[in-house]
Amino acid sequence: MSSTTAGRPVPTGSALGRVRHRFHLWRGGRPFWAGLYTMLGGVPIMYFPYANMQFGDLTIRMATTAGAGSLVIGVLMITLGLTMWFQPLTRVFAGVATLVLALVSLVVSNFGGLLVGFLLSVLGGGMSVSWAPARPSEEPPGEPRERDRPDDVGVPAPHAPARRAETGAGPAAGEHREGERAV
Repeated sequence: MSSTTAGRPVPTGSALGRVRHRFHLWRGGRPFWAGLYTMLGGVPIMYFPYANMQFGDLTIRMATTAGAGSLVIGVLMITLGLTMWFQPLTRVFAGVATLVLALVSLVVSNFGGLLVGFLLSVLGGGMSVSWAPARPSEEPPGEPRERDRPDDVGVPAPHAPARRAETGAGPAAGEHREGERAV
């Protein structure tokens, strides 16, 4: 027996299929990729100030005076990425905070983790701010839903005189404009 997810059959008999299906549903309800990019961006930001690079016998130390600041920014980036995953309602706050911390990391943390952490964090923060949960589709995609239709659909007379007045047509028989007396 199998069910369908996004047009693809998912075997419900296997444990791996059930786990993949549950992960797919979990991932779809939150800014998953935004959180992942934010966490990946935090790693080079906090790593490079403490890194030693070896080129043969030559050791290059990337230590800066703001090593603690880089560590704090990196840990906050990872925390914000996890927040995007587990508290998707705070995605806008987490995205804006990620963007601000990414900009601060340019100055504090060796050009934002040699630009790698900065670019990943900006990508994750922007994705988090712009992410919106999918609407459940009850009607076919070609028809507008009830709440997407204009307010006057199916509403009789109260809007009709105002519309005729806007178009320049006179009032209907027995109606008069506001401020006028019926004669």
